[in-house]
Amino acid sequence: MSTSVGIERAKTGARPKPRRRRRRRWLSWLIVTLLAVWAVVRVGGWEQGSFLTQLMTVTPWGAGLAALTALVSLLRRNRWAALVAAIACVVMVTVVTPRAFEAEQPAARGPALRVLAVNLFGRGDAQTVVDYVRRHDVEVFSALELTHAEVERLDAAGLRQVLPYRVLQAEFDAAGSGIYSKYPVTELPGLFTPVGHNMPAAAVSLPGGGKVEFVAVHPNPPLGRMEAEWNAALRALPSASPSAVRVLAGDFNAGLDHRAFRDLLDRGYVDAAEQVGKGLSPTWPNFRPIPPIIAIDHVVVDRRVAVSRVELLDVPRTDHRGVFAELRLP
Repeated sequence: MSTSVGIERAKTGARPKPRRRRRRRWLSWLIVTLLAVWAVVRVGGWEQGSFLTQLMTVTPWGAGLAALTALVSLLRRNRWAALVAAIACVVMVTVVTPRAFEAEQPAARGPALRVLAVNLFGRGDAQTVVDYVRRHDVEVFSALELTHAEVERLDAAGLRQVLPYRVLQAEFDAAGSGIYSKYPVTELPGLFTPVGHNMPAAAVSLPGGGKVEFVAVHPNPPLGRMEAEWNAALRALPSASPSAVRVLAGDFNAGLDHRAFRDLLDRGYVDAAEQVGKGLSPTWPNFRPIPPIIAIDHVVVDRRVAVSRVELLDVPRTDHRGVFAELRLP
């Protein structure tokens, strides 16, 4: 009798407890459901509120999470959960993969324009920035989170010698921004109504008589109650114009998985990094314990403009990577 009882106990102990098994299955389905909702919201562009808006930023990582969840569910023989996670993975991969491939470019035969955008964080290493400007022969520089002290450091490092023309709206905090140019500039205060940080706009007069309208972009991030303001800021940016070539460059606090950013592109623009197959390259946070994970810094150009190349640049003492783009104007 005792031997029989011992065998029965051994069999019982060898199997997971039903309650634990139900808990694991419930947790698996919770994760799978969240992934499915994530994929549906991303495809439909239905993000509302701060949490979903921020979640969309990491959709490329969500694709990897969905793939891992599908594999784990399959190993645990939860086939339906594995199927749903796999579908969510396929959906996310479908929307993010095209960014890794070069897009068809317009046949632009106008002059080249080299643009740099850096969120300086108020303390970005000025000498590094000026070295990049010289090395890449930058003609227009969009400087975000530009403080009065940073303006002085940039000039001391030699920026005034290479980019002497400027429209600056520097502040003592993160609200400041500025446009530096190799060519004469005319401020365009009536081009649009900025929402958030300072966002100066200027017409850059190019050699040969052409002009480019340039905006230094930096809305507040969609955190908490600022999400509505962030949406309003992106809507307020000027649309592309048939009578002018426009370039919007800076820290958009937005990526290609945000409906608001895609709506902006639909108004006559393309993302320069996406055009050359670098749309998945992250720009923030930089120089922190974790590497950059999201792409929120962009050079956005009139869709008639061809993008020759894009490079992401590390600048010490700022948490953003700089974006350099070489353009060919129509």
